[in-house]
Amino acid sequence: MIRVFNTLTEKKEEFKPLNDKTVKMYVCGPTVYDHAHIGHARSAIVFDVIRRWFEYRGYRVIYVRNYTDVDDKIIKRSKEEGIPWYEVAKKYIESYEEDMKALNIKEPTYKPKVTEHIEEIIEMIKGLIAKGYAYESEGDVYFSVEKFSEYGKLSKRKTEELIAGARIEPGEKKKNPLDFALWKKSKEGEPGWESPWGIGRPGWHIECSAMAMKYLGRTMDIHGGGLDLIFPHHENEIAQSEAYTGKSFVRYWLHNGFVMVNKEKMSKSLGNFFTIKDILKEFSSDVLRLFLLSTHYRSPIDFSFERLKDAERSFGRLLNFIESKEIIEKLPTFEKNSEIFDVENYKLQFESAMDDDFNTARALGVIFELVKEANLIKDKAIKENKISNKEKETILKAIGIVESYLKLLGFKLEKKKQEGIEDELIKLLIDVRSELRKRKAFDLADKIRDGLKDLGIILEDLPSGTIYKRSN
Repeated sequence: MIRVFNTLTEKKEEFKPLNDKTVKMYVCGPTVYDHAHIGHARSAIVFDVIRRWFEYRGYRVIYVRNYTDVDDKIIKRSKEEGIPWYEVAKKYIESYEEDMKALNIKEPTYKPKVTEHIEEIIEMIKGLIAKGYAYESEGDVYFSVEKFSEYGKLSKRKTEELIAGARIEPGEKKKNPLDFALWKKSKEGEPGWESPWGIGRPGWHIECSAMAMKYLGRTMDIHGGGLDLIFPHHENEIAQSEAYTGKSFVRYWLHNGFVMVNKEKMSKSLGNFFTIKDILKEFSSDVLRLFLLSTHYRSPIDFSFERLKDAERSFGRLLNFIESKEIIEKLPTFEKNSEIFDVENYKLQFESAMDDDFNTARALGVIFELVKEANLIKDKAIKENKISNKEKETILKAIGIVESYLKLLGFKLEKKKQEGIEDELIKLLIDVRSELRKRKAFDLADKIRDGLKDLGIILEDLPSGTIYKRSN
C-alpha cells in the first residue's frame, strides 16, 4: 500500500487511483527563458522517482510535464538577447531537454507547450465567462475569485486576509485585487493570438488547467510541483478548473521542498542559483541525484559544494561495492554453515520506506546499511582470498539488490570519467610495481603503493593480479 502526503488535506493518505492500476499525473514544467538550475533538477528528479516507484508497483503512469513557452519573462529575454521570443523558447526548451537527458529523467508521456494549446485555453475561458466566473475588461479577461467559494482551500489562506494585502497594479483593469488574468491583451510588438476579446495571450494559470485536462481528463490523480507553486498558481488552477467543470480537479497534491542557499530559496530572481549544466561539469548526474534524494522530497535541502563532495564520496562507496562482484565471483569457495544476515529483510525495509510517501532518504539509508554489513564479509573474504559458499551467495545477492534498487531510483551507475591519461599511468605504475616485487625490490614496490594511496588510489593484490580503486 502506497501512502502519500496530500497538501490539500495536510495528511498522509492511502493512494487509490481513479482507474484501478492507472496513475494520471501532471507536473508543472519550466517557463523557458533561461537554463534550468538545481531547484528545477530537484523537482524533475523527485517526480521521476515517484513515477518510477508507481511503475515498479505495477501501475501504468500517464505522466504530463508542460512547457510555458510564451510569458513576460520570455518576452523580456528576447529583447535582451535580440532574438524573437519563439527562438528564446526553442533555445531553452532544447537546453532543458539536454539537462533532463543528462539527469536520466524518463521521458514524460506528453510534453505539451502552451503555444500549441491556445484553442483549448480560449474554449475554457469562454466557458468560465458563460458560467459567470470570469469577465472581460478592455481586451483582458479575469477570473472572479469571489465567485468561487472554496478559494484558498489548498494554501489554507482566507480570502479576506488576501484582499487586505492585495492591490491592483497600474494598467490592470480588474474588479477585485484578487482576480487573476485568464487572458492578456497583447501590447505592440508582443506575441498574440486571435480571440473573442481581441489579440492576446493566455495568463499563466489557465495554461496548466487546459493542458492537464486535455491529456488527463477533468479529474486527475496527482498534480505536483514545488512548494512555491501552491499559491497562487495551484490555488488558481483549482478555482478555474473546478468552476469550469463542477468536478474535483486533483485528488492528491504533492509538493517538493526548496533547495536552499545560505538559508534562502535558490531562485533566479535572487541570483543565488547554480545551473544544472554548471554542476554537471564538476559532478556526475548520479552524484547530484544522490545529493537530492538523500533528503525527503518535502523537506528543504541545503545546497553546498561540500555536501556534493560528500555525496560523491558516498556514491563512490556504492559503486565500489557493485564493482566488487567480479572479485567475489573469482574467490575460491569452501563449505561453511554459519549465520549470515538476511538480505530479504533489507528489501522489505527499502520497499516500506518508498511506500511511505516515497521516503528516498530512508530507502537510501537502508541501501547503505546493507552495503556496510555486506562489506564486513566481503573485505574479510578478499583479504583471506577465500569465501564460504553461503557468504558468496549472500554477497552476490546483496550486490544485485543494491544495483537493481539504485537503477530503480534512476541512477545510471556510471563511473566519473577521468581526464587525460590518468588511468593509463596508474596501470603503468602497477606493472612497474609488479616487476619490482618479482625482483624482491619490496621497498620500491611499497613506495609506489603508498604513494598511490596518498593520491587516493588503493591497490588490492589478488591471485589474478593487482586491481585499483579510488578511495572514498
